[in-house]
Amino acid sequence: MYRTNTCGELTISDINQTVTLSGWVQRIRKMGGMTFIDLRDRYGITQLVFNQETNADLCEHANKLGREFVIQVVGLVAERSNKNKQIATGEIEILVSELIILNEALVPPFTIEDNTDGGDDIRMKYRYLDLRRNVVRGNLELRHRIAFETRRYLDKMGFLEVETPILIGSTPEGARDFVVPSRMNQGEFYALPQSPQLLKQLLMVSGFDRYFQIAKCFRDEDLRADRQPEFTQIDCELSFVQQEDILQLFEGMMKHLFKYVKNIDFTEDFPRMTWADAMKYYGSDKPDIRFDMKFVELKEAVSGHNFVVFDNAEYVGGICAQNCASYTRKQLDELTEFVKRPQIGAQGLVYIRCEADGSFKSSIDKFYSAEDLKGMANLCNAQKGDLILILAGKKMKTQKALCELRLEIASKLGLRNKDVFAPLWVIDFPLFEWDDETKRYYAMHHPFTSPNIEDLAFLDVDPGKVRATAYDMVINGVELGGGSIRIHDSKLQNKMFELLGFTPEKAEAQFGFLMNAFKYGAPPHGGLAFGLDRVVSLFAGLDSIRDCIAFPKNNSGRDVMMDAPSSIEDAQLDELCLKIVKKD
Repeated sequence: MYRTNTCGELTISDINQTVTLSGWVQRIRKMGGMTFIDLRDRYGITQLVFNQETNADLCEHANKLGREFVIQVVGLVAERSNKNKQIATGEIEILVSELIILNEALVPPFTIEDNTDGGDDIRMKYRYLDLRRNVVRGNLELRHRIAFETRRYLDKMGFLEVETPILIGSTPEGARDFVVPSRMNQGEFYALPQSPQLLKQLLMVSGFDRYFQIAKCFRDEDLRADRQPEFTQIDCELSFVQQEDILQLFEGMMKHLFKYVKNIDFTEDFPRMTWADAMKYYGSDKPDIRFDMKFVELKEAVSGHNFVVFDNAEYVGGICAQNCASYTRKQLDELTEFVKRPQIGAQGLVYIRCEADGSFKSSIDKFYSAEDLKGMANLCNAQKGDLILILAGKKMKTQKALCELRLEIASKLGLRNKDVFAPLWVIDFPLFEWDDETKRYYAMHHPFTSPNIEDLAFLDVDPGKVRATAYDMVINGVELGGGSIRIHDSKLQNKMFELLGFTPEKAEAQFGFLMNAFKYGAPPHGGLAFGLDRVVSLFAGLDSIRDCIAFPKNNSGRDVMMDAPSSIEDAQLDELCLKIVKKD
């Protein structure tokens, strides 16, 4: 062994012991005839001491070390005169008697510190160095703990971990597949799984009534902070269960993880909200309920006053920002510019100040009387000192913009505290969503989600009214996971395919194996999948999932460290019977 102890375990009780330590040079401090080196490994930091008076050669050797050199030292544990209470080893130091350089290092391109000077791009290029930073390593340690404890919990609940294949057939109805050409079957392609959905349903048909897998999934989608082209799901499926059974079980799992990781007890049931209410009051199917600030529909109250922006709008909605009437013109202009950003898309912003003296000041004073403004304020439950912000336009687009404005205001007011957790189940999603471009319905969840039994009559007459037996767990405005009760009846499944525009031939080609399996006795079943990366980032208080993934991709889906994706040699293309055709 290159060490008798780690750099994080020696304490005052180890004084006068001779130890061997190995690790990386964190920093070097030269003070007169003394040289102090902080030696780092995964477990912590230990201070090394070299004395010019007692061993000049050794001290000179130490002075030639650079940051991130890998070294081994032998020395005596001694009590520090200037103790550092910030670290576990802060009461001791090592009086070094031997020093061996195990490997020299170039000067790193950024500092290996919690507060580094490296930007995202450079840190991703040298990710193996970034992983040396305590803050990043801590995220991966947390990921390990959560994954391990999840396995323990599900095992206790009778789940069986089953691995499913990575190379499967393409199912293009969801997100875009990553496809893999086959050399042995020329001209044909595997796909990487978007999720193990069909395979876990087949496991239910097989009698594995409680399955789970911490599964790699792949989706060729446009990326953002909470998306990666490859990600990890805590994937679960159960037989002979109804929606309530699943909600109770996995609410229990999340409560267990909160207690285990954060020592937070959730004694009450998680609240539940229908999708329709989530959209009505928050403009999002993943509302952040750490704060109130619900939408108030104002269309009826504001129409008929010759203000064409409101009169011509399909939807007029407002939010009340408490104690914000003092916002300056500059601050209001900034909010206006915020909602007019292309990614938000509002045309403008209307405000009403509820002044401390009971009067109102608004950007629409010329169209609305003080009494009119008071009526709007009453609808918004606004008090003296509050600020009402109003958007108007197409309903879905305006609700989305108002949602973004609500979150922006909440951030400015400090209402999005990362140490406060507000869990929520969103239920009763629509089964279908209509696409105006293609003039057809798409499955909001996936084609195997069961309709709400109360809405079966609408399948033939008004599919848009059908609710799904689907559910999402949302915490702090982040969808952590979701699932549904599945269709287990062949006739109903065929009906779903028909409504989604599948010909019988297409349905058979893509999903025939599943339909055949159902003919041999499929149990009622349902499931849920949590995004492991999102769960970890929530507990770690991160803004992006990248820092809880060992080797993530950037926003363009590239691995800048390994320079992937990349071109391949012509010989490989020939072997796969592929030809690259460049678009004009």
